[in-house]
Amino acid sequence: MLQVIMNDILGTPAILIGLFALAGLLLQRKSSADVVSGTLKTVMGFVIIGAGATVLIGSLDIFGDMFDHAFNVQGVIPNNEAIVAAAQSQFGTSTALIMVFGMVTNIVLARITPFKFIFLTGHHTLFMACLLAVTLSVGGLEGAPLIITGSIILGLCMVLFPALLQPYVRQITGSDDFAVGHFGSIGYFVSANVGKLVGDKEKTTEEIKVPKSLGFLRDTSVAVSLTMVLFFFVVALFAGQDYIETTLSGGSNFLVFSFIQAITFAAGVFIILAGVRMLIAEIVPAFQGIADKLVPNTKPALDVPTVFPFAPNAVIIGFLFSFFAGLLAMFFLPVLGLSVIVPGLVPHFFTGAAAGVFGNITGGRRGAMAGAFANGLIISFIPAILLVMLGDIGFTGTTFGDSDFGVVGILILSIMKLLGFA
Repeated sequence: MLQVIMNDILGTPAILIGLFALAGLLLQRKSSADVVSGTLKTVMGFVIIGAGATVLIGSLDIFGDMFDHAFNVQGVIPNNEAIVAAAQSQFGTSTALIMVFGMVTNIVLARITPFKFIFLTGHHTLFMACLLAVTLSVGGLEGAPLIITGSIILGLCMVLFPALLQPYVRQITGSDDFAVGHFGSIGYFVSANVGKLVGDKEKTTEEIKVPKSLGFLRDTSVAVSLTMVLFFFVVALFAGQDYIETTLSGGSNFLVFSFIQAITFAAGVFIILAGVRMLIAEIVPAFQGIADKLVPNTKPALDVPTVFPFAPNAVIIGFLFSFFAGLLAMFFLPVLGLSVIVPGLVPHFFTGAAAGVFGNITGGRRGAMAGAFANGLIISFIPAILLVMLGDIGFTGTTFGDSDFGVVGILILSIMKLLGFA
């Protein structure tokens, strides 16, 4: 039963966020029609985001295969889903208990502290619970002390990271209706501060001047399509016609196949943005019920694509510069004696895009580029350092990807080592 609650209910973001919407609408004593409509649309918005992500990731996976073949890249690929799946046989029960009690701790902390955030990105809660179970075990804890310590740390992460970003989220959205609940927060925070140092927020990415003949680039979907077509074509030429047509395209011409995959990527972005708009339109008013009745003045902390519609150009710029930093880092990691971290396109797209939005709001175009570049370095070096600290328990071939997982894991292991536990 515990596994059903963790994996099928709390671990399914759409259901988790739908339950919060349902509770919020019931607490406001809305009509049955509004409750049903609001709950289902909230779930639908999240499902649409997931559908867009699936479309986008399918295209990125093909791009990744082409890239690996073209440049013969070998190393560790950060993938949260893969490492959590690998850890479940050994740390499944600890992960489940930390996740459940961590969510309870989140609500208690939101009630009694100034950090009024309810973290609603369920899959990231699961990933962080798994990281805590693994690192605390490596540090020597087990049983009840491990569960209690992990739950408290998870609850703290669920209120402190959204609080860290909220001043910038207010600038991005122009409101204080919701927060960002995503464990790439440190990368976004660094990006915003790098943007302040190097850029000018008046020169925003969303007002890039283009000649009238290139006016079609103002359409985000067109701009994304053309950018990805260029990316796919370049990599396809290096990967080779034979490889693509015999391995990936099922015999279709390699350039036609690459063109369709690039447009598929753009379609995925379009779907995600549509889902985000529906989700925000439903969850914010629904959540008001929880804020007013149970935990006054709280805000929902939502998945990071919620900031994408506020700066679509920064999304693409951020992705490209974060990925570029990941490519450069591959050459420096072995020099420092660290494992090569292969730049995963999925983490670089989602966290790089968000870092671009945060960098743009404080430093305009230069901020988006430099901030996303900094994020790319962070999600390359931090996972490599975490791998070293996990020692023999490090999972072969993969590791945690987004910045907060690595930083929290390294901090826990360092503190436990200082205290003599590890």
